[in-house]
Amino acid sequence: MNYRKDKYGNEISVLGYGCMRFTTKDGKIDLEKAEREILEAYHAGVNYYDTAYVYPGSEAALGEILARNQIRDKVKVATKLPHYLVRNTQGNDYGMEKYFNEQLKRLKTDYIDYYLMHMLTDAATWERLKNLGIVDWLEEKKKSGAIRQVGFSYHGNTDTFCRLIDVYDWDFCQIQYNYMDEHTQAGRRGLEYAHEKGLPVIIMEPLRGGRLVNHLPQEAVSLFDSYPVQYTPAAWAFRWLYNQPEVTCVLSGMNSLEMVRENVETASGTKAGDLGEAEEKLLSDVVKAINGKMKVGCTGCRYCMPCPQGVDIPGTFAAYNRYYTDGKLVALKEYMMCTALRQNSASASNCIACGKCEQHCPQKIAIRQELKNATRKLEGPAYKIVRTVIKKFRAY
Repeated sequence: MNYRKDKYGNEISVLGYGCMRFTTKDGKIDLEKAEREILEAYHAGVNYYDTAYVYPGSEAALGEILARNQIRDKVKVATKLPHYLVRNTQGNDYGMEKYFNEQLKRLKTDYIDYYLMHMLTDAATWERLKNLGIVDWLEEKKKSGAIRQVGFSYHGNTDTFCRLIDVYDWDFCQIQYNYMDEHTQAGRRGLEYAHEKGLPVIIMEPLRGGRLVNHLPQEAVSLFDSYPVQYTPAAWAFRWLYNQPEVTCVLSGMNSLEMVRENVETASGTKAGDLGEAEEKLLSDVVKAINGKMKVGCTGCRYCMPCPQGVDIPGTFAAYNRYYTDGKLVALKEYMMCTALRQNSASASNCIACGKCEQHCPQKIAIRQELKNATRKLEGPAYKIVRTVIKKFRAY
């Protein structure tokens, strides 16, 4: 297993275990199966295990497996505060302390190695948490050793991500990043910005929820099949990530022994700088083959930003394109995270057709019309209901 270092010099395996996708049986996590898979990873050198308060049964399952095998102190556990539920620090209802103590109980531990603000959306959301006293609360936890390092996970655009990096003295961060999201979400610019600030970067969704394996267009499959050196589509995606020294650890929601073994092999056999020009070109061609199904030729360059009305134009187009490449539910989930979950809505329907964006678009995209098209596809009744509920919840 290869390792890279966190902010304080601790070694993290380049392959991390994402604990959101354990196999379930009769509505519950199949604990025995999950245990076999986790132990396979552990004995192969994987030492980073990521879970969250809102992953059903995940924290409790991970805690039980680590405790019964007496390996809690030999691995690093990352979990996440559901800050969107928090209303105070110490209260019995909606309190940070309440959620944290519940997590410790589930995980059968008295400390968390890496504690994240789950899906932190923007600087305004962090300001709300600061006003509730989270900075003092976190510092007290770090001083006592109950929390070793503090970070945040993020879905959204590059500019907002870079602003979030600067609002607190974070120890690490976690982003969605893969060869299809190189210039969307936090993107390569966000990755490099975090690295410049000295932050380790944990990668989630390296396979876009499996879609870079199971839902590739035939042209992309043929490109992989015809390349002289053979790797699986999953291995190609991981190798692209490990090739970048700014990447610290890549999470994988492994739920079979075969998956664990393949990912371990890739993680053990790939170092930064291993990909040559020919391999980079192959992946570039694969991206073009996947993009052939897209509706809007947005490259995520962000020359159209900022929008005077706050519309996340590249984020909208990324979700709109995913409607046709990955399906409706995937697109709606991404669009919801990138627009409705923010303190201030970034919805496409905010557009007033001023045209400022089109003056700067190097791709000459008819942005105003495409935003209307995206609105029709992405802002149906369900979206509007969720956005309204979120507004009321935040007001409370």
